[in-house]
Amino acid sequence: MDRIAIYPGTFDPITNGHVDVIERASQIFDKILVVIAVNSKKMNLFTEVERLDMAKESLRHLDNVEVIFHKGLIIQLAREKNAVALIRGIRAISDFEYEFQIALMNRKLEPEVYTLFLMPHEKYTYLNSSIIRELSSYNQDVSEFVPPIVSKKLKEKFTS
Repeated sequence: MDRIAIYPGTFDPITNGHVDVIERASQIFDKILVVIAVNSKKMNLFTEVERLDMAKESLRHLDNVEVIFHKGLIIQLAREKNAVALIRGIRAISDFEYEFQIALMNRKLEPEVYTLFLMPHEKYTYLNSSIIRELSSYNQDVSEFVPPIVSKKLKEKFTS
């Protein structure tokens, strides 16, 4: 039986930090489901389809990674897909507090699904999608922080 893990996020857009965490997780688990999720508290720059397409292109070099879209609770998806773990990236202590609360609630809802916290490479610890969007809105080059498809799509988004 495959050991499946889920890495959820809004990925608006996916960054090199996200890719780094997914690459590491893909070495630990047989299959990684990268889930483009809905967060009702966030206003997204990119549509669901755009985020899905960018993530698929950014991760196509990983044979055991699949990118999907999901609107419901991630822990329910984990049950449906027989996932053994949820992957969460943590850059700083501030990330941990929020992620810890979610992990505890998920454990309460589904004790057999574990949460695994992975840190990105230190060169990506200051990156987040909000900063990337902000820089791009001021026509700054973000190509060293995001996959090539994302850099291209950001330029298109802010020059139209």
